[in-house]
Amino acid sequence: MKSSDTYKAIGLMSGTSGDGLDIAHCTFRRTATWSFVIDKASTVPFPVDLGRRLGGSHLLSGEELALLDVDFGSWMGKCVRQFCQENKLTPDLVASHGHTVFHQPHKGMTLQIGSGWTLSQESNCTVINDFRSLDVSLGGQGAPLAPVGDHFLFPAYDFCLNLGGISNVSMMHNGKRAAFDVSPFNLLLNELARKKGLPYDRGGKMASAGTVNTTFLNQLNSVGFYQKEGAKSLGREEMESVFLPLLNQQEDTIENLLATLITHYTEQISKVIHHHPTIQTNKLLVTGGGAYNDYFIKQLQQRLGTMTEVVVPAPSIVEFKEAVIFAFLGVLKMNNEINTFGSVTGANRDSSGGVLYKPQGPAF
Repeated sequence: MKSSDTYKAIGLMSGTSGDGLDIAHCTFRRTATWSFVIDKASTVPFPVDLGRRLGGSHLLSGEELALLDVDFGSWMGKCVRQFCQENKLTPDLVASHGHTVFHQPHKGMTLQIGSGWTLSQESNCTVINDFRSLDVSLGGQGAPLAPVGDHFLFPAYDFCLNLGGISNVSMMHNGKRAAFDVSPFNLLLNELARKKGLPYDRGGKMASAGTVNTTFLNQLNSVGFYQKEGAKSLGREEMESVFLPLLNQQEDTIENLLATLITHYTEQISKVIHHHPTIQTNKLLVTGGGAYNDYFIKQLQQRLGTMTEVVVPAPSIVEFKEAVIFAFLGVLKMNNEINTFGSVTGANRDSSGGVLYKPQGPAF
């Protein structure tokens, strides 16, 4: 990419929660190890119409989906251009996660939209997107991708737990990085909160007022996903076919259902941590919107006990860690270095995923 070991990159992340686009401009430096600084970061809410189209993207016709691909790429590109102009930034590259429409790795297919060509032209930046497809073609899950960032950028932690729409965890196991989706998270919690007219259960206050429904808890713990071993991932398909129908058939108060979900999540996450012990006292880094659910954090720490310290970092890391990591994956791709671990995804080898788009003309 260039002779210097300092790189400036923007990461774009729009996750399964579907609330907006995270933009993080980072400076990465490589000496004996990698380090990073978040220079500027912000979240741009989706315009109402765009958010609605993205939320229903899996139901669109082929033509409508192709148009949304272009429109979303164009909107992201304009957001990047404005972000850079306002903050006087000149990134070396923009790395975009895109919006996941379909994720069916068992069929060799995954689709994240947000046209790289359009994003590149609108932002006038080099763009890298489609980070998952190569890994899926190599027999992997195409997810999770964050563990490469966990490995190089957050080595002080034994476990990295991200709590977005879905919870996923990353750790070292038998000398290799291992990671997988653990359970749903905000997708189900927010679904219940909306029935109370709220976007989410702030701090877990409603959940803390509820009582666990043991029948519902047993049903959740019996879901087939939890019986799978090795690399595994959750997507919209499992939410719609398994978890949401199970949630919607419950006849109980919102508070009790929220309390049950919190208990379910702490059980599943603690099970993973306890099955992958380290010699020293474990440190568990918690990021993503769920890190602000104080009731969940308290319940998780209580279930894990004194041998594991639950760490909630500064808000900039909580909110933008995934965007930071995608920026980092883009840097690795530009250097033709591994940015996807086969040991994590189940692919037959490590790979350097992503597709490169270069604009015509000068950068900012």
